[in-house]
Amino acid sequence: MLSYRHAFHAGNFADVLKHLVLIEILDHLKKKDKPFCYIDTHAGPGEYALTGEFALKNREFDNGIGKLWLREDLPSSVRSYVDVVRAFNGSGRLKRYPGSPSIARQLLRRNDRLFLYELHATEIRQLVALFAHDRRAQVLHADGLRDSLGVLPPAQHRALVLIDPSYEIKTDYSQVVATLVKMHQRFATGTYALWYPVIERSRNHRLERAVEGSGIKNVQLFELGIGPDSHGLGMTAGGMIVVNPPWTLKETMKQCLPWLAEVLAGTGEGHCRMQTLVGE
Repeated sequence: MLSYRHAFHAGNFADVLKHLVLIEILDHLKKKDKPFCYIDTHAGPGEYALTGEFALKNREFDNGIGKLWLREDLPSSVRSYVDVVRAFNGSGRLKRYPGSPSIARQLLRRNDRLFLYELHATEIRQLVALFAHDRRAQVLHADGLRDSLGVLPPAQHRALVLIDPSYEIKTDYSQVVATLVKMHQRFATGTYALWYPVIERSRNHRLERAVEGSGIKNVQLFELGIGPDSHGLGMTAGGMIVVNPPWTLKETMKQCLPWLAEVLAGTGEGHCRMQTLVGE
């Protein structure tokens, strides 16, 4: 939706999960010397000011990166995530939060490639300016769900595709699965990471059933919540559905998700979920 601005939510608990999974997958892909590409269907502006009006309105980062910033007892995977955010800020206090494109840019190597899609008129200008001098990146003012299909299969024969719409429109829940099926038909060996919010659980049940019935194999789900499911109270949990995940991802999530659920919720109502949706 062109009215959506992620700056209101930057660095919240759902971003913690999304970017933790993103970093784990990128680090795994880097274990081989062969280059790969990163495709972001909803790239946003690429970075967010946590001192800005949007972020400060609801201070959602207080229940996300803000609770992790100064802790010294972080699990190793969570520490890697916080280190990426810390490198983005330099020395000193937490002021800025990297979007997924900036995280990928920080981790990708010289011969890897980025394809970044964004439709919002203001955010695409910010994204273009941010990546103006990065020869690895192609920034496109386009519909990522539709137009990223043209990149598949990639020349590198290795890729991570992040699918991260706003879900402001209810049809997004069905559209992302239809797009995922098309992507997988073009490039079955790619890794696909689909983020989703939990606002009305019945929508998530339909999303999961659609993925299970899609014919796609080797699918895992990871979910992090800071409160019980509830109608009318906004997002209470967020999750990642990963197709062709690294073999290490499930074990990493087992080690850190229960810890994050306890620390980020802080009320005893935190919860997490790890599930193989479809086997190999």
